[in-house]
Amino acid sequence: MTHFRAFRIHNDARGYRAGIEEIAPEALSPGEVLIKAAWSSINFKDALAGTGKGKILRHFPLNGGIDVAGHVVASADPTLREGDAVLCTGSGLSETRDGGYSEYVRLDAQWAIPLPPGLSLRESMILGTAGFTAALGLLRMQDNRQRPDMGAIAITGASGGVGQLAIDIYSRAGYEVHAISGKADHFDWLRSLGASECIDRHQLTFSGKPMDSARFAGALDNVGGSTLSGLLPLVSAFGNVALCGNAGGVAFGTTVMPFIIRGASLLGIASANTPRDMREEIWRRLASDWKPHHLERIATREVTLDELPSVFPAMLAGNSFGRTVVRLGNAS
Repeated sequence: MTHFRAFRIHNDARGYRAGIEEIAPEALSPGEVLIKAAWSSINFKDALAGTGKGKILRHFPLNGGIDVAGHVVASADPTLREGDAVLCTGSGLSETRDGGYSEYVRLDAQWAIPLPPGLSLRESMILGTAGFTAALGLLRMQDNRQRPDMGAIAITGASGGVGQLAIDIYSRAGYEVHAISGKADHFDWLRSLGASECIDRHQLTFSGKPMDSARFAGALDNVGGSTLSGLLPLVSAFGNVALCGNAGGVAFGTTVMPFIIRGASLLGIASANTPRDMREEIWRRLASDWKPHHLERIATREVTLDELPSVFPAMLAGNSFGRTVVRLGNAS
């Protein structure tokens, strides 16, 4: 291997720019494990980084892509051998180190997760950061005593990648799921993924009271802002709201009442820096009892490295649907 292709992002005297380049192995970020990448995925964060619309990268140049899966070709770590299938999501990819949009990727061994039995490399990237985030929300809720018999879980932003995978994962885990979305034309699709009820965000009104009649046993909130403010008074006793997004704003208003009267909990979901032991547990569950039934349907698009720039604008404009996986090299 002398040179290989990567989607590389620059920001220098020539301005912010990104595109396919031929790079050498020594240009990659340091790490104990070199993999030949097979698959990646496209997340909103990737579109921000690839277009310069968001401040994602901490330094330049770096390869884009916060997710990657492939096979080990060289390893200085005794637990990982040549030929092993591994995956990595977050963990500094396309933020502080070169990411997954590259035919070869060098990883820190501590963040290279062996592909668990029950998942293919492609399936792991249909899930990617989106599915990992949804599952991390469920893990934290269950660690805080959330149970299916407590009642329905609301999923906001349900038409997005995290939302669709969450519907599938949570219903697979035995929870009744109520999907909240502003896209009523997607309701039949969301029901087919496992939602028992769909709620139009545009018709969902909140009383503004510190406490209201309990409606949900918990929630996975992708939205934040006023949606989170309205949800908290609707959560029943000892329910959990896992917060993983800010599509509706970074600020929200609330009172102490849902917390000190009903014992509700607000759980922060930070998928990028999740500890290793939690990562292994989440991927084990996603390969087994939490594995979504509809992964191939949720993967609505497959692209190559060269096609990446054509996908980003539509995603930023809110016009993408489902999950887009990226085929790298000779992945099959």
